[in-house]
Amino acid sequence: MKITSSETSPGYFVRRLADGDEVEWLRMRQSLWPGETLNDHQAEIEEMHRDPTCQVFVAERAAGGLCGFLEMGQRKYAEGCDTSPVGYIEGWYVDPDMQRKGVGRMLVQAAEDRARQLGLLEMASDCLIDNTTSLAAHLALGYEEVERLITFRKELYPPDHSDG
Repeated sequence: MKITSSETSPGYFVRRLADGDEVEWLRMRQSLWPGETLNDHQAEIEEMHRDPTCQVFVAERAAGGLCGFLEMGQRKYAEGCDTSPVGYIEGWYVDPDMQRKGVGRMLVQAAEDRARQLGLLEMASDCLIDNTTSLAAHLALGYEEVERLITFRKELYPPDHSDG
């Protein structure tokens, strides 16, 4: 499935992930989530291939090579949503040289179109609280901020753990 832009000669097109895209997809995932290990990324990619609710869309440069991706999943619940399940943008990335050229918008449109085809009535997403670029991109595409969330963590040691 190739999704074309209505823009004149945009220099890219959006399509579903295909065989042979994994190296570029992995490169972009490492750019988006640099704190994850290569093994973590590869394990997540394998899991997505097995998950029938996961869809991955990529933006391919007209000259070859990828310049963006969007990983779409389904969740039973998402903050601010009234229906279940909802489409969910799990990961969204565009190479820096292709940002602000409509690539991100087309990736999101492809995911939203797929969610509609699946009968989903809502699409949700998230970003880190300090990621102003992602926040602005979501708002520009018609997403509304519904909640701010701070998460917490505490490591629980086994009962026989000693501090000294």
